[in-house]
Parts: sequence; C-alpha cells; structure tokens
Amino acid sequence: MAVHQGEKIKIPSFSPHILVLELFPRLTSFLQFHLKHSVNRPPTPDAAEDQGKEPTLQEIINIKLIESGEKERLMELLRERLIDCGWKDEMKALCRAHVKKKGRNNVTVDDLVHLITPKGRASVPDSVKAELLQRIRTFLMSAAL
Repeated sequence: MAVHQGEKIKIPSFSPHILVLELFPRLTSFLQFHLKHSVNRPPTPDAAEDQGKEPTLQEIINIKLIESGEKERLMELLRERLIDCGWKDEMKALCRAHVKKKGRNNVTVDDLVHLITPKGRASVPDSVKAELLQRIRTFLMSAAL
C-alpha cells in the first residue's frame, strides 16, 4: 500500500505485552520458577485442535493479564512512558525521514514497520523496561501465580 500525497501515515503501535516479553528474556526463567504447577485451570482453547495441548508460559501470563485488566493498564503505562521520554517522536521522525528519502509514492506501511521495529525495540529506555518489569513481577506475585 503506497502512501499518497496529503495522506497521513499512521504508524502501527506495538503490542506492549509482546514487546515486554521480547525485551526481557530473563523474565521467562523468573516466571517459569514462580509459575511452575500453580495454574489451577487451563485457558479456554481457541480451536478444537488446541484441546489437550499444554498452554505455554506466555499464554498463561497473557490470560491472567487480560482477565485481571492488568494488560490494559500496562499498555497504557508503556504508551505514556514512551511518549514522555520522546521515543514516539523519535520513531515518527525516522518514518518521516524514510518517506522523504524514498518518496511518498514509493513507501508502504510494511516498509516503515520493517524499518523502525528493530530500531524501536533497541531504543526503549532501560528505565521504561525496568518499570514494566517491576510492574509485571508485582502483578505475578499478587496474583499468586
């Protein structure tokens, strides 16, 4: 999909819960330690073929985050922190520079996503990562997972 003159480019937002799990590889081992044999029921399967399949750690955490409403609160916190630290403006500037360099008719949204995803993930401030990690840890401890 090409971007036409006068058309605003909407940069797709990243899913913060996936971003958090990708940013914190050590979180997986922490969660595995604390979540081992603590789930009382499996998640509702999405399809018939998923029945009998053991849920992954990420699926278990995601279900608990959604059920409690914590996922939405974490997403909002991440949005606020990324705006506050200038990350969003930095990503927007990268996209604008790329569009200017290549020409509006020669850039797709997919091009922009592929351009900024690695840079965006690498440039999230450590303080934001630490705050999110602490909130996730606090949630997991309070949820008795």
